[in-house]
Amino acid sequence: MNWHAVKAIYAFEMARTRRTLMQSIISPVISTSLYFVVFGAAIGSRIQQVDGISYGAFIVPGLIMLSLLTQSISNASFGIYFPKFTGTIYELLSAPISYFEIVLSYVGAAATKSILLGLIILATAGLFVPLHIAHPFWMLLFLVLTSVTFSLVGFIIGLWADNFEKLQVVPLLIITPLTFLGGSFYSIKMLPPVWQTVTLFNPVVYLISGFRWSFYGMADVDVGISLAMTLAFMAVSLAIVAWIFKTGYKLKR
Repeated sequence: MNWHAVKAIYAFEMARTRRTLMQSIISPVISTSLYFVVFGAAIGSRIQQVDGISYGAFIVPGLIMLSLLTQSISNASFGIYFPKFTGTIYELLSAPISYFEIVLSYVGAAATKSILLGLIILATAGLFVPLHIAHPFWMLLFLVLTSVTFSLVGFIIGLWADNFEKLQVVPLLIITPLTFLGGSFYSIKMLPPVWQTVTLFNPVVYLISGFRWSFYGMADVDVGISLAMTLAFMAVSLAIVAWIFKTGYKLKR
C-alpha cells in the first residue's frame, strides 16, 4: 500500500475544501437550516407530532440525509472529474499507485467532508429543536456507510461525465427527487397502502429509515433490512468502480 500517495491525494482534496469553505460547508448548512425553518414552521404548525415525536425533530434525520447524499456525490464527482478535465488523470494512472489507492484517496476525502458536514448540520439542528440520539453507534455507522456509498456513486458519475453539465444530471434529476420521496419530511406510513408499497422500491427510503431509527428507535422499515440494503448498495457501487478501472471505461481515449 502506497500510503504516501494516498495521503497526498487525500490532503489535496481536503485542502480544496478549506479553499472553498463557503461552497463546501457554509452553503449546505444554510440551505438545510432554511429547509428546517420553512418545513418546520409551515408543516409543523399543521402536523404537531409523528409517532409521538415533534415534527421539527422528526425531519432532522431526513434533512441530514438530504445534504449527505447530495454533497457526497458532488464532492466525489468533482474531485475525480477535474483531473479528467485538465488531463492530469493520465499522470495519476501512470503513477506507481494502484486503482484501489486512487479510489481510497478520493472517496475517503469526499466521505470525510460529508461526515463533517452531517455532524455540523446535526449540531445546528440542535439549536432549533431538542434532539435525542437513542443509538449513537448506529447513527455514526449509518452516517459513515451512507457517506462512503454515495461518495462511490459520485466517483462513478465523475468518471462517466463528459462535461460539467453531466455532473449535475444524476444529483438533480434522480437523487434529490428520490430523497424527497423517500420519507425525509414524512413517514411512509402516512401514505395510502398502494403508495407505501411503491415507495419501498426507492432505495433512499432504507437509508433514511435506518438513520431515523438510530435517533428515535422508530423506523418505516426494519433496521436490519435498512443496513443490508445500504451494504448492498455499497457493494454494487464498488463492483461498478472495479469494472470501470478494469475495462478502462471513460478513462482511455
